[in-house]
Amino acid sequence: MSTDLPNSEDTTLLKAAHTARNEAHAPFSKFYVGAAVMTSTGELFSGCNVEISSYSLSCCAERVAVFKAVSAGHTELVSCAVVTDTTPPASPCGACRQVLSDFSSNLRIVLSNTGGDVRITNLKELLPHAFKPIEVLNKLNHGN
Repeated sequence: MSTDLPNSEDTTLLKAAHTARNEAHAPFSKFYVGAAVMTSTGELFSGCNVEISSYSLSCCAERVAVFKAVSAGHTELVSCAVVTDTTPPASPCGACRQVLSDFSSNLRIVLSNTGGDVRITNLKELLPHAFKPIEVLNKLNHGN
């Protein structure tokens, strides 16, 4: 994980993620998260975490943003920003990492907190051995 300075696209994503974080629904944990993804066509989709009293039914901000992009017809992502109030900035959970990996093999990840700390990484660093359904299907189809 690096402390590189964010580029202009990162800054745009971070603003969208900060805005989304303001809408987070986290009445139990008080852990408010905002996320934004950028598609290969440059469109932005943001999301916030939504907690439900039955925790397993809750949804993380990253997945909300991805699902909004996909529901609008976008399946190729190039970057994702996540904003929390933790120090250091929190990275996506394992489930979100897997969801993100289905839409990009090496997604740029920009992590930030409400204090302005920024960390830049990528999905291959966070999830080096992601499950890829296409690999499994190829093995099944070719008998390997």
